[in-house]
Amino acid sequence: MWDLIEPMPPAVKGGILTTGPRRKSLELLSQSTDSPLQNKYGNPRVQKDQMTPLLKHQLSSPSSHRKAKMLVLLASIFVVHIATVIMLFVSTIANVWVVSDLGTGSVGLWKNCTTGGCGDLSYAGEDALKAVQAFMILSIIFSVISLVVFVFQLFTMEKGNRFFLSGATMLVCWLCVMVGASIYTHHYANGSINNYEPSHHGYSFILTWICFCFSFIIGILYLVLRKK
Repeated sequence: MWDLIEPMPPAVKGGILTTGPRRKSLELLSQSTDSPLQNKYGNPRVQKDQMTPLLKHQLSSPSSHRKAKMLVLLASIFVVHIATVIMLFVSTIANVWVVSDLGTGSVGLWKNCTTGGCGDLSYAGEDALKAVQAFMILSIIFSVISLVVFVFQLFTMEKGNRFFLSGATMLVCWLCVMVGASIYTHHYANGSINNYEPSHHGYSFILTWICFCFSFIIGILYLVLRKK
């Protein structure tokens, strides 16, 4: 009767004969130690060069994310810079620095405007007003120069360098805005000198101080950022 039972053929694993439980354990071990390519692609014979594009993408993705963030930041700074230039133009040209609460008129750096039209300021010849006019015009000039230099450096400057020239020019614009707005605030912000009482500050005066903040922030960012 024992002769009728055929023994199970032994399994060969690495030159070692295995049978029974040892054979099953070696099979499980071989499945667990297979190449990780088999688990991901279902084919243990995938060549290494087929993984190269994936590995390159995984390695290059952090740098591409950093570049994308830098582009977004530079674009945001560029937009804010253009907005600052426009606000400086508007605040300097518009005669709405001090406005009468009665709606009878407003004054600026150049004219005294009422419901009947615009005329010369009573203090047009004062040195303080001329200084405000000069500093506001200089702020516009330096802000435009800084914007042009930034665009030029963006396309010509080597990677890793900072926008020192753009930042320095923008900080000069910030100084001009600060000096001009401070002189006007000290001498002419009170509506009594224009016979506009009660009065309040107009949008030109407010835009000037907003440009003061923006120009400082933009100048510092230009000095800190590096081209990627």
